[in-house]
Amino acid sequence: MKNETSRAGEPFDEHANEDSYFALKEHELIKEMKSEHQKAEAAERRVLMATCPKCSGKLANYTVKGVDIERCESCEGMWLSKGDLAEVLRRQAGGPLGAFIERCFAKVK
Repeated sequence: MKNETSRAGEPFDEHANEDSYFALKEHELIKEMKSEHQKAEAAERRVLMATCPKCSGKLANYTVKGVDIERCESCEGMWLSKGDLAEVLRRQAGGPLGAFIERCFAKVK
């Protein structure tokens, strides 16, 4: 007696389910590995973003005049994002009255 069974003229493939099972498991493993790789890259980007470009020291976040800045703990350099310096200067130029008006009419985030 043979292991093959005839179904509508086609031989029975006993390895068909096995192949699809392992293909599915391999696909899941690749998907998991991609996810882990993306998490590792994101963690590396966060570390690089928290490093001083001048001396490679650690950056700490501060808020000055409502603007977030980064200050190096080693060289004490201050790093601003695009437009932050203009925003600090604009708020400073308004003086105490400008600060009061801005506080009263500022949008709540």
